[in-house]
Amino acid sequence: MTEVQTKKCPECGGKRIIRDYEHGELLCSDCGLIIAENIQDLGPEWRVFDAEQKEKKARGGVPIKYMRPNKGLVTEIDQYNKDSRGGKISPKRQAQLYRMRKWHKRVSIATSMERNLVIALAELDRVASALGLPDNVKESAALLYRRAVKEELIRGRLIESVVAAVIYAICRLQGIPRTRGEIARVSGVEEKEIGRAYRFLKAELKLDVPLIDPAQYVPKFASSLHLGPEVQQEAIKLIRKALKKGLISGRGPAGVAAAALYIASAMHGEKKTQKEVAEVAGVTEVTIRNRYRELKKELGLKINL
Repeated sequence: MTEVQTKKCPECGGKRIIRDYEHGELLCSDCGLIIAENIQDLGPEWRVFDAEQKEKKARGGVPIKYMRPNKGLVTEIDQYNKDSRGGKISPKRQAQLYRMRKWHKRVSIATSMERNLVIALAELDRVASALGLPDNVKESAALLYRRAVKEELIRGRLIESVVAAVIYAICRLQGIPRTRGEIARVSGVEEKEIGRAYRFLKAELKLDVPLIDPAQYVPKFASSLHLGPEVQQEAIKLIRKALKKGLISGRGPAGVAAAALYIASAMHGEKKTQKEVAEVAGVTEVTIRNRYRELKKELGLKINL
């Protein structure tokens, strides 16, 4: 029997509740009321006496993997054509196993949704890997894509564009600095198409995506431009001042971050050209010039570039 401290007796209000696994009862030790009968023992059916035994005997099911079309919860027939002892099986048995593998594969991707997932998840893994995104981000993106498929939002749209939009949405949700331009270059989908698919998914799935803080892009851009920590800190200060004055509303965060770095690099004697900064940030030189003039004017910066 074990004592439970969290529940209260409905009869006397006592907190000394006992789980009697021998009789399958939940009872109050103060008044003797049987609160529940036929309770289940959710613990293991084995006993251990040290941590090593616990680790050896502990077991659990296969974790769900949303990056796999079948979530990793199905069995597979291997290709080794050997029995349990490692010996070769007869040609007749091999032919039978070949047919079993073929039909097993056909059945596992029988519906249009399953075929869609096979293609989409492979593309998602390719793009996310090229962007250097970790497995937890891939899993989140795969789960979001499954939601879109379940809501029938994929029809009439390119799989590649939806996959790219899903990755962009997850990066936004998790605060990972990846621009649409970067995702477009890796996925081969036009940036406008990614933006169109992203806005559609955001509206239909009611995603609460936070606004992008341009400061998130500063370390990444600065690293590519080989700029020191002082320049990064100065650029972040400029962005914070611009945010307070409302100068960033309606502006692309990558362009603002690039312009702030362009100004900060000149202020600390590590000047970079507009072309260099534009290539790293994935924006045009015109964008950097426009953001630079706005920041210089509104923040009262006395600097000539």
